[in-house]
Amino acid sequence: MKDTFTHKGMRKRLVTTLQQKGITNKAVLAAINAIPRHFFMDSGFVDHAYVDKAFPIAADQTISQPYTVARQSELLEIEKGDKVLEIGTGSGYQTAVLLEMGAVVYTIERQNELFKKTKLFLSKLGYRPKRLIFGDGYKGLEEEAPFDGIIVTAGAPYVPKPLLAQLQVGGKLVIPVGEDVQIMTVFTRTAETEFEKEEFGEFRFVPLLEDKN
Repeated sequence: MKDTFTHKGMRKRLVTTLQQKGITNKAVLAAINAIPRHFFMDSGFVDHAYVDKAFPIAADQTISQPYTVARQSELLEIEKGDKVLEIGTGSGYQTAVLLEMGAVVYTIERQNELFKKTKLFLSKLGYRPKRLIFGDGYKGLEEEAPFDGIIVTAGAPYVPKPLLAQLQVGGKLVIPVGEDVQIMTVFTRTAETEFEKEEFGEFRFVPLLEDKN
């Protein structure tokens, strides 16, 4: 796997596209610029790695559109050193973005095939989440809570209560909610029992799977 000057040039153009679409967070843009997205894709799609589109990966899943990854990362509003839980490791691309941004990342994947593949692959690239777990994302990761941010990278038909419970006060849950089309929703924990909810438009994700372990 090589990261050539051509790839780097394509990444710069992708960053410009994301800026034109409204992404302003410097840490997010720097992460997208730094990560060789083509490493995360099947060789047949390498030419499409820096197009702002989602593409298929293993286990009937997709690598999210760069804009979606950037937007979710931006909505998290994390600082360097923040503890983040990612639900749906997938290809590991979103994980890499969070790590590049300086987050301490805990990530859960429910597809065993993807879990094994991505675990090996991320460490090979030098991206090391604090924990990469095979498990049910709907349950979160209670033993490591609370988190400064929780990001869900699949469409959830409803908001899992454990995820809200595992947020730090001041922390944010970024989750696409809905069946066929999802609304990007952000819950901010404002007090022990209080949450503020904001919505940020329609997106399309593969469904968040549960209870299959």
